[in-house]
Amino acid sequence: MIRYALPLAAAAMAAVPAAAQVEQTAAGPVVELSVNENVSVDPDIANISAGVTTQGMTAEAALSDNTALMERLIAEIERLGIDEDDIQTSGVNVNPQYEWDEATRAQRFTGYQVSNRVQLVVRDIARTGRVLDALVRVGATDLGGIGWGVDDPAPAQDQARTTAFATGRNRALNYARMAGYSDVRLLRVSEAFTAGRPMPMYDQAIQVTAARSESVPVRPGQVQTGITVNLTYEMVR
Repeated sequence: MIRYALPLAAAAMAAVPAAAQVEQTAAGPVVELSVNENVSVDPDIANISAGVTTQGMTAEAALSDNTALMERLIAEIERLGIDEDDIQTSGVNVNPQYEWDEATRAQRFTGYQVSNRVQLVVRDIARTGRVLDALVRVGATDLGGIGWGVDDPAPAQDQARTTAFATGRNRALNYARMAGYSDVRLLRVSEAFTAGRPMPMYDQAIQVTAARSESVPVRPGQVQTGITVNLTYEMVR
């Protein structure tokens, strides 16, 4: 059996295999293709990571201070109109802290550090800068950055799927004709989704400085959503 294969270059984003597949058996030579199509769309949600870090000589004291600040932070998030379903605790850490003592040539215990972080979804992205500003104003010490996204990627994925399928058939037909065949018959189809290109993270010091002066300027740009279609065609006379 003659087999022609066109490999797909390594994708920059993680792909999620789709469950649905179409498959038939081949009587003649086949051509296998992987076609990736991405569609750029305007984001309609912003994912923000925010939190507070506190210090104390005892774990209890550090945790108590952290809890008070976190309650204030969450209250502000809710006051900004963020739905409670869009607020999720992402991590609470309590860690002993040490520093090197040159006099004793040993580590010296300096207390405990407690950090608590939440992930929140801003659905009115025009307010993203004001949300960052408000979070810092009420005591957020940790801002992990912004991830732009699309709440419903299905329409863009449908567009990418249609384009990828048409591209795949045209490529397969070209291979078939170069091999002396006149047409192709679809044998197998599978797909995997790509969901949004990675976004750069804001530097924490820049965020905090800007937010203390005026509303943080943000530019959402566009995000990409797409699909990889794996196609196998039989070459036919």
